[in-house]
Amino acid sequence: MYGNRAAPIPYYRYAPNPPQNVHNYTDDYERSYNETTPNNRMRLSLLSGIDSEITWALHRLFYPGLMDALYEWPEWFSTTGYKEHTDLQSLFAPSTALLHRRQHAISSLFVLRNASIIDDQNALDIVSSKRTLPLLLNALHRLDFSIDANSEFMTYILEIFHAVAPTLILPPKSSPLASSPLKPLLVTMIIAALEALTALFNNQQNASQLSPDSPALSTCLRYLPLFTDKPLLETSLNYLHAHLSYPAMSKAFLLHPEMPSVLRILITLLLVEQVQETVTVDITGVYHTVPSSVLVSKNHELTKSELDSLVATPEPKRCYDWIAAMFVTDPEAEITQVDCWNLYKDAFQPYQDSYALLGAPEVIKNVSMVLSPTQAMVLPGPPMKFIVRGVDRRKDTFLADRLKCQWNRSQCTAPPFSTPVEAIDNIPKDQFRPHVQTHFWTAHISEKHPSQSDTITVSQSSVHPHPNPTRRNPPLPRSTVINFQRAVVDPPSTSLLALLCIRILFRASFESVESAPKVDADHFGFPGVSEEIEEEDGGMQVEGSVDDDKEASRKGRKAFGDVRTLLETVQIKDETLYGVDHRDDHCWMTEIVHSVDHSIR
Repeated sequence: MYGNRAAPIPYYRYAPNPPQNVHNYTDDYERSYNETTPNNRMRLSLLSGIDSEITWALHRLFYPGLMDALYEWPEWFSTTGYKEHTDLQSLFAPSTALLHRRQHAISSLFVLRNASIIDDQNALDIVSSKRTLPLLLNALHRLDFSIDANSEFMTYILEIFHAVAPTLILPPKSSPLASSPLKPLLVTMIIAALEALTALFNNQQNASQLSPDSPALSTCLRYLPLFTDKPLLETSLNYLHAHLSYPAMSKAFLLHPEMPSVLRILITLLLVEQVQETVTVDITGVYHTVPSSVLVSKNHELTKSELDSLVATPEPKRCYDWIAAMFVTDPEAEITQVDCWNLYKDAFQPYQDSYALLGAPEVIKNVSMVLSPTQAMVLPGPPMKFIVRGVDRRKDTFLADRLKCQWNRSQCTAPPFSTPVEAIDNIPKDQFRPHVQTHFWTAHISEKHPSQSDTITVSQSSVHPHPNPTRRNPPLPRSTVINFQRAVVDPPSTSLLALLCIRILFRASFESVESAPKVDADHFGFPGVSEEIEEEDGGMQVEGSVDDDKEASRKGRKAFGDVRTLLETVQIKDETLYGVDHRDDHCWMTEIVHSVDHSIR
């Protein structure tokens, strides 16, 4: 299960000072270390919850000077023992004693490694030990990482270095190489080394050791496209973020030949890891349908045959028949007596040579006789109104023809046309030309397609035909169902790291570092923008000029302009990072897209 490594040794908590009341126990306690049964007294005592039993067990787990003893074999291997293990020697059978000594070193280092990552107090003890840093430096500078015999030992060295790196201050560049772990870390194993370097450069006092052409940067850029290898991807993103967090490095990275490709890879990672769902929104309003063929009604007018028949009839029968043809009873309606008399007079006055017209009182009286129950009455005024209550004009209902010429205020006498072309040709061309100067006109009315429905869809509050066509509601949209994609879950940590790197590159491309929020009493500062710390050696200096900064910004803006289409397809559930309202420039993605659009214009 553990290959050529010994089974894991349980880690022990190393107290800084041994208890003063350690006695020479004679209760056969050594047997507790050898028993492998579940009822081992050491195990039962630790789980008992009884203070005296727990103290008994902890006193026997503690060995005064144990931590110092664990350094012995790793120090031997990192100074002398590693020379006996080479690729050439591995072709032959090494001595059993040599294998045992190497295994002692690996097992001892394994215990120290467990103590550094599991228990905080143990980690502090290891970090504060004077033997820790020399052991790490000797191993990093002397052991060959490419030799298989050293790989397990170096893995533990690097994992212990994770506990040391956050508090380690690198010596100046002029110091001997052996006093700094930086150079071997830049060329050692990928994940462990990048994690160690990330912890190292998260300390701002080490920023002066960063370089735009760092081998570690090239390494993490090489492995960024490996989206399926999550541990390696996250490690690379962590280091890239630590590298770009310093303004000088982010500005210099804009001139890196791989910068456009890296930006596209980071955005692609956001697209690959986003989880979306399809949302359907129906915006259809309340509507109803009406027939396209409209029935219209108007007051009945005597036809020629009806008029000829009435003219030949003597009075008062002619009046009776005329009233029956022109009026109907309606309890809620009324007509004025003057209108009734005028209708009668207009109809028969041209024929009064045959039969004399009746007087107005007789005509009004005949209405009440023919259409019962009706009543002639006077409504008090002023002015007084003479009406006949309970009677209304007869209506003629017919199918409205859309192809009836309405020229000259509907005075055209031409009958309805069968085609739109015939209706258009009926209009006088010499009058039509000045008419179109004040009206919009469709030259050709399309024929209705055979598959077109015979109904018209209008909104709930609309009627058809509308009495005032210029005030009718606009038609409903053709498609009233909207389908769009929406982010379902929060982005994983790798996406957030990629977004932070994109944001830093965006700030370096579109805004100067001086305009970014700084940490003060009123601000938390901008994520990823670190304050430069003035050091005795001048701090982090990157050679460059104003022209270089302008060129870096130009290349950064061009790179963002090339990926604008990809940026529009990114969706993040967090409203601060993405935002539901795309007009909100405070959202990260929206601000980036708007800035890119502005730079393009």
